[in-house]
Formats: sequence, structure tokens, C-alpha cells
Amino acid sequence: MSGRADSDTDPEIVPEGEERAEDARRARWTAAGTGALLALAGLAAALLRLAGAAPALVPAAYAAGGAVCACGALLGSRGRTRRALWLLIAGVMVMALGDQFD
Repeated sequence: MSGRADSDTDPEIVPEGEERAEDARRARWTAAGTGALLALAGLAAALLRLAGAAPALVPAAYAAGGAVCACGALLGSRGRTRRALWLLIAGVMVMALGDQFD
């Protein structure tokens, strides 16, 4: 016998409520960060396309997609991560659709 109990080798046991709270916090930060990043990317693409010779619909689509992603970031930071995910998907789809008009 090694003299050690089974509990000595187990990792730290975290209560289930604290683990769920940590998962929720991580999901909020991920949704907010991804939404902010996509919103900035959409606005940067809109400004770049606006300076070029693209039709007016292209920068408008990028700006609209960026705005939708910004709304997703806001919802994600407030804990509505499932709705935020769908808004992020919709915002990227709007940006991709705008790119097809170019």
C-alpha cells in the first residue's frame, strides 16, 4: 500500500454550480469577443470597399453585416449566447452576400 487515499490522486473537485457559472462566463466572453472582432472586420471592409470602385451595395452590405455582428456581441455580453451565435452567423452571411455583388 502506498499510504495514499483515492481522494489524494483526484483532481480538485469543483461544485457543479460553480462549473456551470464558469462555462457561462466563458461563453459570454467568447460571444462578445467574436462579435466585436467580426463587427470591426465588417466596418474595415466597408471602408476599404467604399474607397474603391465597388458598387454602393457592397460597402452597405459589409456595414450592415458588421452592425448585425455588433448586435450579436451586445447580446452575447448580456448572456444571450444562443441568439448571439445566430446573429453572428447572419451578419457573416450578409457580408458574404455583399461580396457576391462585387
